[in-house]
Amino acid sequence: MKYILFLLLSIPLFADSGFITQSEYAEQLYKNPRGIACGLCHGKNGEGKIIANYTHKKKKKSFVGPKINNIKYTEFYRVFATRSRGMPRYYLTSKEIEALYFYLHKNDAKRQADNL
Repeated sequence: MKYILFLLLSIPLFADSGFITQSEYAEQLYKNPRGIACGLCHGKNGEGKIIANYTHKKKKKSFVGPKINNIKYTEFYRVFATRSRGMPRYYLTSKEIEALYFYLHKNDAKRQADNL
């Protein structure tokens, strides 16, 4: 058990050491930050996703994980710092939040270059 704990705690240390790339670290974090994958609610690439459809007072409604691949870093960071409606509390470090943002915006530079 203590070996598993050591391995789990050492993953962020290796993220900057070249053991895995920043991109690989960010992808792993997005897929499973603390037991609940971001993609389950926000989609594979942060494009947003309907989580559930339901009826409330005879009106059809949807519970939606919003699109998060188009927001600015300050807003993205704020969501983790404050309690948001429906959003699980993850207690991520600043570096982990930055890695998640990097993962969602990894294609931004390529899109900008293509538009030049």
